[in-house]
Amino acid sequence: MATIPRADIQEYSSPRHPLLEQVQIEDLLKLQKAAQKITSILDLDQLIDKVVNDVARSFGCVDSYVYLHDEQRGEMILTNAHGCIDCDIHHKGRCLKVGKEGMVGYVAGTGDMRYAPDVRKDPYYIGCGEATLSEVAIPLHVEGKLVGVFTASHPEVDGFPVEQRRLLQALCSHVAVAVNNARRFQHEQRGREQMNREQQEARAIQQALLPKCSPSIPGFAVSGLSIPAGAVGGDWYDFIPLNDGRWGLVLADVAGKGMAAALLMSATRGMLRSLAEAACSPGEVLTKLNQLMLDGFPSGRFVTLIYAILDPVKRTLVFANAGHLPPLFMQHRDARFLDTQNGLPLGLGSGTFSETEVILPQGSRVIFYTDGITEAENPMDEEYGRPRLEEHARLPHASVESIVEDVRTFANGAGLRDDATVIVAKAI
Repeated sequence: MATIPRADIQEYSSPRHPLLEQVQIEDLLKLQKAAQKITSILDLDQLIDKVVNDVARSFGCVDSYVYLHDEQRGEMILTNAHGCIDCDIHHKGRCLKVGKEGMVGYVAGTGDMRYAPDVRKDPYYIGCGEATLSEVAIPLHVEGKLVGVFTASHPEVDGFPVEQRRLLQALCSHVAVAVNNARRFQHEQRGREQMNREQQEARAIQQALLPKCSPSIPGFAVSGLSIPAGAVGGDWYDFIPLNDGRWGLVLADVAGKGMAAALLMSATRGMLRSLAEAACSPGEVLTKLNQLMLDGFPSGRFVTLIYAILDPVKRTLVFANAGHLPPLFMQHRDARFLDTQNGLPLGLGSGTFSETEVILPQGSRVIFYTDGITEAENPMDEEYGRPRLEEHARLPHASVESIVEDVRTFANGAGLRDDATVIVAKAI
């Protein structure tokens, strides 16, 4: 709760003031109440409105204004006003040069309060109308840094006696802190909003890079699903049409999360598509892609990836694996994970990529997946694991959607902590 500065209380109770008159007590309570109101507000516009209207009115200020400091421009900007708001001088957004224009500029430049008991005699006062005869301008400082200037005017000469000026100064110390906090909160909020907008735009772009629909392949049903853990992710899958009715199937996981992983994913996708369209074998595609990444990617960044070519005429699937999890092959009730001999993650170093060929008779299935599936954890820190994936894959209705849903059920509120992506290729 805001409290009255001890120095202010001592000023009123010092030997120079024999008695604390009732009016002074009421003024101190008024200060306490005003301070409580303003220090609890984080919305800058609402705060300034409260200062120039409710608070200023309660202190008997006919006109009051708050100028905020624009440090980069060296100007004071009128943010809100109470009273004389229809004249050309006191319009919202008006700027005064620090140290050069008006009482506000003078106070901003010197850092000291300025009181004009008769504005007609003050060289710094900028006239607004004949109604104002006295004005006070008080700097708003936080830890020695200028935040703004508060001004108040009165229709009488010497309209602000010394006691009231002290109260307004005490109030302005609270106003300065409140304004500084509100501006910081506003800046952080705008930063978060900007980041959210950028993440949503990146998510929309990333989602647009994924296949719009499942490919139409005679004798096969192929589908994929990718769920990012955040706004954007590093997982990616693709279906690439090739010559002679063949299809390239891609599943990849870029190391890391967020925007960096998403950018690397997009770059890898473009390079792989270009290489795949040149009718290279899976091992050749990964060898060339790896070299491109070694030449152009930042050190320490790598991608695990499986690239497979599905031939519906021969009913074969040939794939090369660059450090990714082994695909799961299902034939009737039999299941096995397909390991490969050679294949480091892309971007780590030079190497070769061996190829594995699988015959796909009717009813068989191949499941590609990322570690967001098998390494998903429940609240007891248990992993979903390959055995659970295999168990679920044995179900007749198993699909990309059911696999992801089973993982989510297993997590049971823990949520997906990593991107989760699945491809299922079924021979029908």
